[in-house]
Amino acid sequence: MEHILNCMKIIGDDTIQRTQLTHRLELVRTFQLEKGMRVLEIGCGQGDTTVVLADAVGPAGQVTAIDIATKEYGAPITLGEASETIANSPLGQIIDFHYETDFLQFPIEESFDVVVLSHCSWYFQNAELLESYMQKIRAVAKRVCFAEWDIDYTLPSQRAHFCAANILALYTAFIEDDGNIQNLFHKSLIKKILENTGFTITNEQTVEASYLQDGQWEVDYSNYLLNEFPQVPAKIQTLVESFAYLMNEQQEAVLSLNSFVLCADA
Repeated sequence: MEHILNCMKIIGDDTIQRTQLTHRLELVRTFQLEKGMRVLEIGCGQGDTTVVLADAVGPAGQVTAIDIATKEYGAPITLGEASETIANSPLGQIIDFHYETDFLQFPIEESFDVVVLSHCSWYFQNAELLESYMQKIRAVAKRVCFAEWDIDYTLPSQRAHFCAANILALYTAFIEDDGNIQNLFHKSLIKKILENTGFTITNEQTVEASYLQDGQWEVDYSNYLLNEFPQVPAKIQTLVESFAYLMNEQQEAVLSLNSFVLCADA
């Protein structure tokens, strides 16, 4: 872990980044990558998973990392600042970052061994768009590895994260349509999309993620936004208030949802 952390831009204490990186390492282990592979990562963000992918494929491999967001997006570290630090690190020679890049318009001249979508699907505006991505992925890669929060929570202490995610999805639908959570895709829908686009699922796993900070972050942000929901229709307001009650009445400390992983071959 230490050599990967040293490639990343970190402000202050590295506890958060160390925790987040622990989860990315476990996710990438489930992808079963090999040295020398060519990987395309869609939705790379600040490169938290990108550096782990680069470490997994090694100097003989290549990671092309794309994201539709601008380099100015993100706080307290922007995507541009994060990727510049990574690019100047020992792992930088393995990675090629592309921001403000729509995968459907991205020119691909060579095929990839694997395409990775890790914790980015909730940004998709609808299932049809995600399916169009999978159609193009099948044309340019042998394999796809998909990871996302698993809304089939198994612990009562994960309920608050589940409720917060629903509140934020409703906020996006009715108040601010460019919010981070556009859709809460259940893994059954992802399986259906993979199968509809000609993929065969070869590996399905649940990866422990309850220790991550994301659940509490989502709860805090949801509570911050709650006063904006009187602008929505009455039935939606009632739904939001119900989620808020369940979220805030949880007695146990907030645990994050786990992640599910689906790997499929074309």
